[in-house]
Amino acid sequence: MNKKTLVILCASLLVLAGQAGAGDGVAVGGEAPNFTLADTAGSDVSLADFEGKVVVLEWLNPDCPYVQRHYKTGTMKKLATTYGAQGVVWLTINSTNYMDAAANAKFKAANELPYSILVDQSGKVGHLYDARTTPHMFIIDAGGKIAYMGAIDDDPRGSSASPKNYVSAALDEILAGTDVSTPETKPYGCSVKYAK
Repeated sequence: MNKKTLVILCASLLVLAGQAGAGDGVAVGGEAPNFTLADTAGSDVSLADFEGKVVVLEWLNPDCPYVQRHYKTGTMKKLATTYGAQGVVWLTINSTNYMDAAANAKFKAANELPYSILVDQSGKVGHLYDARTTPHMFIIDAGGKIAYMGAIDDDPRGSSASPKNYVSAALDEILAGTDVSTPETKPYGCSVKYAK
């Protein structure tokens, strides 16, 4: 292999590596991408609206059994209420391609949720964050950085009497001004039903 061919090959590999990394979502410690989505009432909600606040993003699909289990036990609602009293903002995003504002509004009303469900039928924001499962959780610190991403807890099967809630643990550490001890875990749940 001559020098010219080797240079071309190396340049091609660098381009391919760059493409592979493009659009792969966010990383712990990186900036949380801003977005604007409509809520179930048709009002626009932007991440930028909550600058300086800790924000939790929860990916939702009401048809997913994992989501249904957490809503039956009140996991998300309890966390949102508990930490909302401490200034934490909870935003739920539904990137399910077949669920419109009306479907999300019905779920919000049925569960008497105190937080917004944002409609992302196009999947644009889901892909921006590389949300893979429902639920898939992200915590953004007051500086706008991703502080935690992954599973809601360490109990995918729902069989533990006392599961470790990763989101609660991370929020406690963030609010106490300490580093998040478990900043990333593998999310579990149903795959996000993105538009084709």
